[in-house]
Amino acid sequence: MIDRPALLHKVQTALKRSPAVLLVGPRQCGKTTLAGMIRDNARKCTYFDLENPGDLSALDEPLTSLEPLRGLVILDEVQRRPDLFPVMRVLADRKPIRTRFLILGSASPHLLRQTSETLAGRLEIMEMSGFDLAEVGIEHVQRLWLRGSFPRSYLARNLESSRSWRDNLIRTFLERDIPEMGLKLPSTTLRRFWTMVAHYHGQTWNASEIGRSLGVSDVTTRRYLDVLSSAFMIRQLPPWHENIGKRQVKAPKVYVRDSGLLHALFGLDSYREILGHPKCGASWEGFALEEVISTLHSRDIYFWAVHTQAELDLLVFKRGKRWGFEFKFTDTPRLTRSLRTAMKDLNLDASWLVYPGTRQFTLAPAVEALPLMLVRERFA
Repeated sequence: MIDRPALLHKVQTALKRSPAVLLVGPRQCGKTTLAGMIRDNARKCTYFDLENPGDLSALDEPLTSLEPLRGLVILDEVQRRPDLFPVMRVLADRKPIRTRFLILGSASPHLLRQTSETLAGRLEIMEMSGFDLAEVGIEHVQRLWLRGSFPRSYLARNLESSRSWRDNLIRTFLERDIPEMGLKLPSTTLRRFWTMVAHYHGQTWNASEIGRSLGVSDVTTRRYLDVLSSAFMIRQLPPWHENIGKRQVKAPKVYVRDSGLLHALFGLDSYREILGHPKCGASWEGFALEEVISTLHSRDIYFWAVHTQAELDLLVFKRGKRWGFEFKFTDTPRLTRSLRTAMKDLNLDASWLVYPGTRQFTLAPAVEALPLMLVRERFA
C-alpha cells in the first residue's frame, strides 16, 4: 500500500467547491482505493458499487434512494447506470447543497458525453492514472519503468507475479471492457492490433500501413485506436502546426501509456531484456513523457515535426509560455540539431532535454539537461 496524499487532497478540494466530481481513468489504477480513503475521512458517506447486484437493486428507484441521503455519495462504475445522471443534476441543484457526489468510472466516451451534457456547470472531471515517481520515490524509478504504474503490478511480490497480473489485465480488457465500449471484435484481433500499436510506440501513426496488415481500412484502424485511447491505454499526442514555411507532420504520435503494459506486449520480463530491446529508447521516452505531462497538468500538449527530420518530442503551452521537451535515454545528453531547430522555428521560451541521469546543467541559452528524477522538483 502506497499513500497518495497529493491526489487525495486534490479530489477532496474539488468536492468542496463542486457538487459533483467525476474521477476517470483506466481500470485497476486505484480509483476505488482512493474513494475508500475519502469515505473513511468523510463525516457522512454512502457508497454504491454498481458492479455489486445488491447496490444496483438498491438504486432501482434512483430518486427515491438518493434524495434522502446527506453528505457524500460515492458511485463506483457509474457508466453502468447512465440514468443516474439526470437524478444527480436535480439533487445537485438543491439549495443549500445537501449531497455531493464522487463519481467513479472507467474511461468511456459515452460516460464523458453523458456527464458533460447532463451535469454541465456542476461537475469537475479529473483524470487519474497509476503511481508516479513522487508517490513511489525516485529511488524506485527502475522498478516503476519496468513494471508500470498500475498499483497491483508495481506492488506485486516479484516480477513473475507482476507480469502475470499485467497479462491478465490485457486479457480482461480485451475480452470484457472493449466489447462494453461498443467494439465487437475477436480478442485475438484486438490483441494483434494493440501489439502493432506498441511497435509504433513513440512514432507517428500510419493508419494505412496498420490497416493493410489487418486487412481493414485506415478509417477502421482509426476507430480501433480511438477506443484504446478513450480507455486511457493509448496516448495520441497531436501534432502542432506553425506557419513557418516548412512541410510539417500532421499525423499524431502514439504511445502505450503504461510502460509495464508496453513491456508485457513486447514479452519483456526483466530490466536486462528491456535494455537489449530495439524499443528501449522509445519505451523510456514514453515513460518520461507521461511523468512530465502528469507533473505539468496542462491540456495544451503536442509534438512537432517537419519532414526534414527536425522534431520536438513534447511542446507544452503553460502560463503563457512555450516550453519544449526532448527525451533521451543517454548518460551524456547533448544539444541536438532538432532541439536547436525547434527553439528557433517555434520561438520557445525554454526547453529541457530530459534524461535518466542525476546532474542538471545548461546545454545552451534557455536549454537545460534535466534528470527525470528532478522534473517534479523543477516544475512543482
